[in-house]
Amino acid sequence: MDRKERPVLVTGATGYIGGRLVPRLLEAGYPVRCLARSARKLASRPWAGHPRVEIREGDAGDEAMVKDAMAGCRAAYYLVHSMLAAGSAYAERDRHFAEVFGRSAAAAGVERIMYLGGLGETGPDLSQHLASRREVETALRAGGVPVTVLRAAMIIGAGSASFEILRYLVERLPVMVTPRWVSTPCQPIAVKNVLHYLVTCLTHEATAARDLDIGGADVKTYRQVMQVMAAELGLRRRVIIPVPVLTPRLSSLWIHLVTPISKDIARPLAEGLRNPVVCRSDEAQRLMPQRLLTVAEAIHEAVRSHSRGEVETSWSDAGSIPGDPDWAGGTVFEDSRTVIVAAPLATVWGTLCRIGGRHGWFAARALWWVRGVIDRLLGGPGLRRGRRHGDQLRYGDALDFWRVVGIERPRELRLRAEMRLPGEAELDFTLQAEGEAATRVTQTARFKPRGLAGLAYWTAVSPFHAVVFRGMLRGLQREAEAVAR
Repeated sequence: MDRKERPVLVTGATGYIGGRLVPRLLEAGYPVRCLARSARKLASRPWAGHPRVEIREGDAGDEAMVKDAMAGCRAAYYLVHSMLAAGSAYAERDRHFAEVFGRSAAAAGVERIMYLGGLGETGPDLSQHLASRREVETALRAGGVPVTVLRAAMIIGAGSASFEILRYLVERLPVMVTPRWVSTPCQPIAVKNVLHYLVTCLTHEATAARDLDIGGADVKTYRQVMQVMAAELGLRRRVIIPVPVLTPRLSSLWIHLVTPISKDIARPLAEGLRNPVVCRSDEAQRLMPQRLLTVAEAIHEAVRSHSRGEVETSWSDAGSIPGDPDWAGGTVFEDSRTVIVAAPLATVWGTLCRIGGRHGWFAARALWWVRGVIDRLLGGPGLRRGRRHGDQLRYGDALDFWRVVGIERPRELRLRAEMRLPGEAELDFTLQAEGEAATRVTQTARFKPRGLAGLAYWTAVSPFHAVVFRGMLRGLQREAEAVAR
């Protein structure tokens, strides 16, 4: 096979950067092979059906699977990151995955590896999060394949974790008591600039086996970045009061309560904010020139995309989707309701697909809000996670504290609860045409309790089901019929 025809492997294609990198590689003319834990999760991406895309299902920790996925590939992108692992286990998990990836690349004859790491000075004061990124670099190189490391600080783009933290903090808190890290210098970079570097380095042999710092056009403190965000959102300047007593743990809990980001992700990010993250050289820009956006320009583009609902990928896209619960055996509670909607099937489906996020859940907004607040306090995602797009859903999408685990357009939508629960819960909607102008909608909530706590939970919330579930179905009916009229 000609070198140009050999595919490029992308791991992490379900994540924020990987999901945007694949279509850029296709635009540049490369055939792409994606390795993902769930092939189905990628099947709904707009580029999944491209003739030069191949999707392989496999675990990044399984060496045989990784070697098989790399067979015939000319280069490979390593975009795997597991900050959601419990405690410091993410660092051990990342190191293991990187070792497997490096060995597999060598065995498969891969010519180059590209890795997006973290910017920051080396040394004993490096945060655990950034130190883990350095360990991954070493582990990837151990296989002997040349590794190009692009080290970035805060990545600004609609849907990125950094953007969401920044936007929510600034929107919700006119006065902020913050850790001292607000005075730490940083060099944020726009996601479009990151993607340019990732794609371009593939054809620039001078970038092989190099560590390249990548950053935007200007250096600011986190305090200044917050004020830029406030100005872009049309808000008054925020009052920011740094104090020395806020630890990374307290900071991560505060981020968890105020923003959609979970404390598990916020903790390593908060730890890393104490380290200056500024480019030490401009080699990346000299080797792969482009117009770098300023912080203000990057935030402007991200806010505009967010307000238009043009969020190509989101931080919440990544992560595994558990297998189907074993509904057989044991106690399973069920609440099923049916209604005939005087609207065509396509209209009802379109209305249903707007559920959650800013639109809400058709009824009982106050009860949903209370449940979301309780979930955040218990460490769950709450309602603030929202949704990626205003009226489009795909398999694997986060939907407030639910996850889309089944979608068959225009007939079925299945949601799995990711809120803190003493059991497993699903919410299903099935649609069936009743002639050309009517649709039968069946809504089924299932709950499999875990122990006595689960039984007590179902008993406690049962009185609210008539309000929440019946109201949700009637609300869907009203909105769909209004659209049909």
